[in-house]
Amino acid sequence: MVKSSKALAKEWPYELYTKFKKKMQANATAYFREKSLPVSERYSYILPNKEMWRKNIICQEVADYVLASKEEAHQRNKTYPLHGYIHHGLSSQALLFNLVGPLIVRNDLEPLRLACETRDIPWPEGRVTALFEMEDKDVFSEQYLQPTSIDLVIRNEGEDGGLFVESKFTENEFGRCTVLVRGDCEGKNPAADPSSCYLHHIGRKYWTQMQEHGFLDGPLLTSPFCPLANYYQFFREVLFAVHYGGYFVLLHDERNPVFYSRSEGLPDRGIYPMMTALLPELLKERVKRITFQEVFAEVRKSPIHEDWVDEFARKYAM
Repeated sequence: MVKSSKALAKEWPYELYTKFKKKMQANATAYFREKSLPVSERYSYILPNKEMWRKNIICQEVADYVLASKEEAHQRNKTYPLHGYIHHGLSSQALLFNLVGPLIVRNDLEPLRLACETRDIPWPEGRVTALFEMEDKDVFSEQYLQPTSIDLVIRNEGEDGGLFVESKFTENEFGRCTVLVRGDCEGKNPAADPSSCYLHHIGRKYWTQMQEHGFLDGPLLTSPFCPLANYYQFFREVLFAVHYGGYFVLLHDERNPVFYSRSEGLPDRGIYPMMTALLPELLKERVKRITFQEVFAEVRKSPIHEDWVDEFARKYAM
């Protein structure tokens, strides 16, 4: 007897993203209700507006630190992008602030170092500092509009290397190329002729950097589809880390199958294994991943953070 599509769907061996997201939405709704916070008229897991973003941050000393960093960046004529939906209960930026912010403010990066150690992620040497939202317009010649921004950078200031971290919570993709999204590109691969890429035409150095670092010495050169079209953010951030002699680290939720998913006896799936397989052999070791859960497990062991870990666990169902 031929099984129905509905029956076959139940036999799919990998976790489904939609189930994960619905669970997180329900948990965020419960958390805001528990805190007696107002929410959007349409979505019970989003605060009413961006101005309420501090209510999405557990430790107010962290919110103060973020505001001070934003003001300092402004004084240096640099941007410090608070994401448009930082007031969203599922904001990856808010989660990062809530998890790593207290470690920065309290000068205790040890839990993060220990978590990285378990994943063979090389911790920088010397006097290590961590900062949110690093940008450098000169790397890709991004002289106008918002340049490439790294969620978290851990490095010895003034030294080459470090960890360049991208935070992903309930996202279902890496950021796509805006030229494609707005309909000004068909998505054809311009690797053999970068002049056919609008971004290259206006002076961006993405394809120049891809060529210099060997990204085009394999399948990325011969594919008919532009590798930046749907994975624009991934390649930019890996190139950014490589430019600084560092490591790109994907910090993600272990429950989100979009970035990494496994099923016993079957190949690992997700964007992370797919994209790392396309990288040049010499650069594969410079791309790592670690989960929020692994970092949080180390934070829980530290008495310095006893005042907020239980609330963090409730807020993110960990």
